This record gives sequence, C-alpha cells and structure tokens, in this order.
Amino acid sequence: MTDRTWVHLLLLLSLATLFFLFGLGTLGLTDRDEGSNAEAAREMVESGDWVTPTLNGEPRFQKPVFIYWLMSAAYRLFGASEFTARLPSACFGVALVLLHYLFLSRARGPQVGLVGGLMLLLNVEMLAIGRLALTDSVMIFFTTMSLYAFWLGLHGRRHFFWLFYLGAALATLTKGPVGPAVALLTVIPYLTLTRRWGQYWRSGFPLAGLALFLCVAAPWYAVMLAIHGARYTTSAQADTVGRFLHVIGGHGFSVLFYVPILLFGFFPWSGFLPAALFQAAQQWRAVRQDEGSTLIQGDERQGELEVFAALWLAAGFLFFSVSATRLPHYIGPLYPAAAILTACYWIRSLTDPATKGLRPSIHLVTVSGYLLGLALIALPTLYNVYVDMISKEFPMAAQVDPGTGAVVAGTIVLIGTALFRYFGLSEERRPAAFWVGGATIALVALVAIQIVLPRFSRYFIGPPQELAYVAGVNLGPGDRLILYGPPKPSLMFYARRRAVLIKPGQEQDLLPHLAQPGRTMLLLPSRLKPKLPPEGAGLQVILERFGYSLLANEPMVPGLPAVPPASRPVNPHGMGR
Repeated sequence: MTDRTWVHLLLLLSLATLFFLFGLGTLGLTDRDEGSNAEAAREMVESGDWVTPTLNGEPRFQKPVFIYWLMSAAYRLFGASEFTARLPSACFGVALVLLHYLFLSRARGPQVGLVGGLMLLLNVEMLAIGRLALTDSVMIFFTTMSLYAFWLGLHGRRHFFWLFYLGAALATLTKGPVGPAVALLTVIPYLTLTRRWGQYWRSGFPLAGLALFLCVAAPWYAVMLAIHGARYTTSAQADTVGRFLHVIGGHGFSVLFYVPILLFGFFPWSGFLPAALFQAAQQWRAVRQDEGSTLIQGDERQGELEVFAALWLAAGFLFFSVSATRLPHYIGPLYPAAAILTACYWIRSLTDPATKGLRPSIHLVTVSGYLLGLALIALPTLYNVYVDMISKEFPMAAQVDPGTGAVVAGTIVLIGTALFRYFGLSEERRPAAFWVGGATIALVALVAIQIVLPRFSRYFIGPPQELAYVAGVNLGPGDRLILYGPPKPSLMFYARRRAVLIKPGQEQDLLPHLAQPGRTMLLLPSRLKPKLPPEGAGLQVILERFGYSLLANEPMVPGLPAVPPASRPVNPHGMGR
C-alpha cells in the first residue's frame, strides 16, 4: 500500500473510532431489541450455556447466536455495561468503513475509496446502527465482505471466493437467512445480466463453497434443532419467513416506507442516488451495444462495478419494501452499495462538469436538507402537541421539555445545506461541497452524542433502569423482582436477575407472587399504582425516579445510594455484583 493509502486509512480509522465509540455508553439501553440482546448475552455468561440464548431464563429463538457470543466476550473482558453491549456493533462499524475503503480504492482508486468511505460513515443511518446493541452492524459487515469477495473472485482473484462463502455463513449465524439473501439478491441478477454463470461455475468453487458455508453456518442450527426440536423451528420460522409474510410488532407501514428512510437516512449523499442509478444503467447499455455479449475476462468493463452496486441496491430495496414487516435499520445492508454509486458519481462530476443530473441532484440535496432541518427545529413544537401520547411510554414527558439539541441540530443542517448548495452549483468551488456535507453530518452527530442523548437518557430511558439496579442489589437469590407495565427487557439487565413480567390488564397475576414469603420488590410507572390490586396497597415506596416507583414489602438496605447503573459494572468473570 502507498503512503497515500495509509494516510486515508488512518483518517478513516480515527473518524470511525470517534463517531462509533465516543460516548457509546451515554444512552441507557433502549427497549426492546437492545435490552433483550444485552440481557440474553449476560445470561449466557452467567449460565455458561453457549448454545441456547435465553431471556429471563426462557430460550430466545428470535436471533441466531453469533451476536450473543460477541457481546459475551466483551462482558468477560470489560464487564457488562451499555458500552460493552454496544462494543461489537461499534467495532464492526469501524471495520466496515475500512473494508469499504480498501475495496473501493482497489477497484476505483484511492480518491474514490476515501470519498466512499466517508460517505458510508457520515450518514445518520449507519452512525445509528453502529452505536446500538443490535445484530445489524455485524450482519452488514459480513454481507458486505461477502459481496466484495464475490466481486474480486469473479474478476481475476478467485481465492477471494472463499471469503464470499464465509461471509455469507457468518451473516447467517448473525441474523439468519436474511444475511445470505442480501448476497443472493445481488449475485443472481448480476451473473444473469452479465452472462457470467459459466465463469462462476468454472472458477467460483460452487460445491466446495457450499460445503464451507454449511460447515460454518449449519452446526449451531443443527444443535438447536436437536435440543429444542419443533419448538425452535416454529419460532425461527415465525421470525424469518413470518416477518416477510406478516406484520410483526405493528411495524407494517407503507410499501413506500423506505423511500424517505433512504432519502434522509443517507443524507446528504442520497440526493445523488437517482442520477447515479440512471448513469449506471446508461453505462451498461452503452457497453452492451459496443461489445455485444462478449465477456472480458480479468478486470471488469468500465462501469460494471456501478451496475453491480445498482443491482445490490435495487434488488435489496425491492425485497425489503415488499416484506410485510418494515423497520428503518432493515435496509442497512444496502448502504455500502449506495456509497459506491454516489462516490463514483461524485468523483466523475468533479472531472466532468457536464455530468448528467448533477444540478438536479444538488437541488434534491437542498430540498431534503431544508426539510430535515426544519423538521428538527419543529420537534419541540411537535413534542408539545403529542406530549400526552409520549407520556404513555415516558412518564416524565409532560414535566420535561425536550431541550435545545434538536433545534441546534436543525440549524446546523439548514446552514450546511445552504453552503452545500452554494459550493455545489459552482464548478470551481464544487470540491468543497463534499467536505461541507460531511462536516454537517459530523456536527449533527456530535450534538446528538453530547446534548440530545444524555438528556434523553436522564429523563426518559434511565429512571427505571436506575431503580432496577437498586432493586437488584437489595434482592437475594430467593427474592422476587416484579416488573409491572409495558415490557422493558433492559430492566433485567440492570437488575442482573430474572424478573416476573406483568403487563397492564394482568393485575390479578400479581397475587401469587405478592403472597410468597421473602422480599418482593415491584417496579412500575407511578401512574399505574392506582391499578394495583388491594394486596399491593401494603407495599412501601422505596424510591421514586422521574415517573417510576420502586415498591417493596420490606425496607431496603439503609443508606444504599441510587447510583446510575452504568457506574456499577458487574464482575467481568463471575458476572455477579
């Protein structure tokens, strides 16, 4: 590698480490996925069962095991906390940016590699995914590694095909069939369109590769099937095929749901996607007209990488759009493809001012930027309008204003968008527009990390978690913690113990637990206290914290401080208090 490459890698490593790791433990674990994943990994270390993930002592079949292995390793090394629960996602986010740069600089040169790496890093969606204790950051790394390896293997470096199969297998161990599905949705139409099936069968080790895939991905699934039988297959099918065919968790939304998600999640670079996709299609048609169906072995034809990325983006976007269950982070695996397209298009626009679609693209960035900025500035007003609805989930919403963070972020977006337009529409000043766009997202991210997230955690996320921690240090092995209210799996993580879960409307289920001997603690939103059965009237209020109450049938240890849970990590080896 050249000195220039090392400088680029150091820059990307520094920025990715900053934005993925800085303040990673500032926000308490969100519910439900983050809390469930973090607690399942904690229970894995506590139980020593490295095969079957559990949540509250019951098998958790929703996700494969690899993310729990990664989190458990972080817990063993550094203790269980918000930071270590999110550490695997952050590390794989950093690795993804570096992988993207190495691939793109090899395929299109270091300048395109640097621009593409920064575009993949500096957007709202990828920054969020890389800072949450979810499966997505890890899965995106492996699907991206798989597709990059496929490309390199098909274009003269056939040993990379082994990484294609390995990446698909590890993606399967991370998030199930959706991992290899992303790769196949790209590979199959690409091989068909380019008529490279014969080349793949000759040089791609298809049978040996399939054997490698099965050797890596299948054993854990086979063991789970042997242990749990139909119970596992039924649950796994519901969480994979079921999510595609049926709405789960109320996350249906419109079939156009991912259009604004991609537009604002990949802002500001998303403004160049329509023109980049159109240009990729034009390039391919020109190549086909000039060369007919003749294949060029070795390096790809001009523009073929953009066609590969366009198929990756378009096929994946269609797949996730027709799926019945839709969530913003589901399209995360498409962002590397989007970064390839926009980086190639942007560099081309700098060398060729007559690049088609450039001015409309800048106008699209401008419109979406102004909409995003105004929406952020309007958030406090919308918060006050819907405060009653918000209070059902966060009890203190009516007593706490949302703060200035959203207004500051919105102002930054408006100013950045105006500057982007000013520089982008000028041929001489156009290179500066890229740095303005990147700096805008970087500043917004820092505002979120330093201002928005700490306030949100303090008043909305943290209060019940602090009470859960206090309950956990006061309860012995034979005592009970009851969590009454909307499900919050994160509270078991902070309590470091299993809990009895009672939803609103199931108050009669409290009675058997309240009647048992020993110490009982009940954590609930304060607004639900009037709904407790008469048997709960004798419980003492131990602590109250921003709309949440901790009740007990006995006094707690005198003088015990209500310390925020993040400051009390568990023992990294014994997982005890």
